[in-house]
Amino acid sequence: MAKKKKEARQVIHLECTEQRDSGVGGMSRYTTQKNKKNTPGRIELRKYNPYLRRVTLHREIK
Repeated sequence: MAKKKKEARQVIHLECTEQRDSGVGGMSRYTTQKNKKNTPGRIELRKYNPYLRRVTLHREIK
């Protein structure tokens, strides 16, 4: 049998950056995947925040 290669994709969590400062309860978090060979740094995506009811910046957390 062939040896299995190490997976390049990993599961990451994105958390809203604006909600911490606003004082609104709850926390908007999303789960997605990224290729750690192509994007070694932390990623930032604009996603919908249901607590603030608008699109906000979400950053990768560890």
